[in-house]
Amino acid sequence: MSVNTRAIVKVLWRSLRLLCPACGEASIARGPFRVRHHCPNCRSLFKREEGFFVGAILANVMTTEFVILIACLIWLTLIGSSYETVLAGLFILALLFPVLFYHHSWSLWLGFDFLVEGLPRYDETIPGKRIQNREQ
Repeated sequence: MSVNTRAIVKVLWRSLRLLCPACGEASIARGPFRVRHHCPNCRSLFKREEGFFVGAILANVMTTEFVILIACLIWLTLIGSSYETVLAGLFILALLFPVLFYHHSWSLWLGFDFLVEGLPRYDETIPGKRIQNREQ
């Protein structure tokens, strides 16, 4: 495995476990539907400017659609339920899955951003400012 592949797998593994993509020490979540502002360990900024997490929303929607498609195919071909039962089950899945995948979509989006350009560091000496250097 090459160095880049190892780094990608490491960041992906951290993202799936909802850990900071930069250091892997702290959780990105501080509670249900609450993402930390920054990592308490390495100071990487999690909450960014408005609109930054549209990609996380897109990832959540696309993953939900993929899961619904796979569930529909399995349900219709292997289980063989009536179409009304399948639609009711898929409707429930469509309501629950995005809620359960919420933190993972944020984490995967942060991991993707970390791999592409690194994460800015939080500077608590200047409220609302972030340090411009991006380290990987």
